Amino acid sequence: QVQLVESGGGLVQAGGSLTLSCAASLRTFNSRAMGWFRRVPGKERESVAAITSNGGNTYYSDSVKGRFTISRDNAKNTVYLQMNSLKPEDTAVYYCAAGQASWPRTYDYWGQGTQVTVSS
Repeated sequence: QVQLVESGGGLVQAGGSLTLSCAASLRTFNSRAMGWFRRVPGKERESVAAITSNGGNTYYSDSVKGRFTISRDNAKNTVYLQMNSLKPEDTAVYYCAAGQASWPRTYDYWGQGTQVTVSS
């Protein structure tokens, strides 16, 4: 059974930092792109960051560019999201997802999400 388990969420003050982790029980992890998404109640899910299977290319939404960093450790089947200079508008449930291919386009496995709350 495929599982993606996020951790590292929590409450932080504006300007602070958090690092999210996503451990994947996927035999094909090394050949899949990975992505981080977030959702605020009442709003559509937003793509935050993505990384290719070998980690050579990363992509960010304009809202987090320069503040968030996505990375992966293929030896540990884990993808990370380092979040710096957090703002109250970053408050959301954050999800990791496994891409269907090495390049981030579509995703077929999702984690359960971890709450990130940024206080002003």
